Amino acid sequence: MKLAFRREGSGSVLVCHPGGPGFSASSLTDLGGLADAFELILVDPRGTGASARPQTYRQEEYVADLEELRASLGLDRFDLLGHSHGGFVAMAYAAEHPQRVRRLVLAATAPRFAPEYRWAIDAVWDASDDPSIPPARAARERRLSGSDLSPEEFVRLAMLELRLFFARPEGAGVLGSVFGREPPNLDALAFFNRETAPHYDVRAQLSSITAETLVVTGDHDFFGPPAAEDIVAGIRGARSVVLADAGHLLWVDQPAAFATEVREFLLR
Repeated sequence: MKLAFRREGSGSVLVCHPGGPGFSASSLTDLGGLADAFELILVDPRGTGASARPQTYRQEEYVADLEELRASLGLDRFDLLGHSHGGFVAMAYAAEHPQRVRRLVLAATAPRFAPEYRWAIDAVWDASDDPSIPPARAARERRLSGSDLSPEEFVRLAMLELRLFFARPEGAGVLGSVFGREPPNLDALAFFNRETAPHYDVRAQLSSITAETLVVTGDHDFFGPPAAEDIVAGIRGARSVVLADAGHLLWVDQPAAFATEVREFLLR
């Protein structure tokens, strides 16, 4: 599938794949100002933004889409940043096409779903005295456990849940305004939850990745340090950085720290 994308900035090319699934490139906002140092290729994954809506959203299709994009851009090797579900795609792509990825940035992502990740973030949320956390957690539990939700109720719960993407409450408004302009593709998310998530585990593939790899996570991210440790254990030479007071959208909570880590890694 031919993906839509937009270019921002100048410098060496950095292809950026957003998360979700079902989030367009708009969810990446300004990536902490990385366009000051790189030419960003901000990808609209299948079914989002200006990219066409397919019938299926399999992991291998996301990977094939990224390879088609690389070829269309005429890139032999390139740097790749994947956030959240975009990190799932980036890891799978770098494992399948190791000769194509020079350096890999994995932001707030995971190689599997594990109870240890949930225990770690539950401890962080349990310790918080922020009154916006309990209703957000309740909304998340209802969304994840409810199979009878109407689309309207699903969206209402998801908007409440946005608080959990950030270390501080004001961050939720940033992503909420993005979704107000460009709602996520709920079909992509439903397909992932039904077909991919139950068996998602790419740890066995990580040893095939040869790109230099930086894993960036936040101490308030719902994947967080345990997931980063899983990735680093599987990719030879990978290193991880944990940003303090940062949630799932690292560049919103800690824009300068995020941009500094990525910039220094890619330009060294």
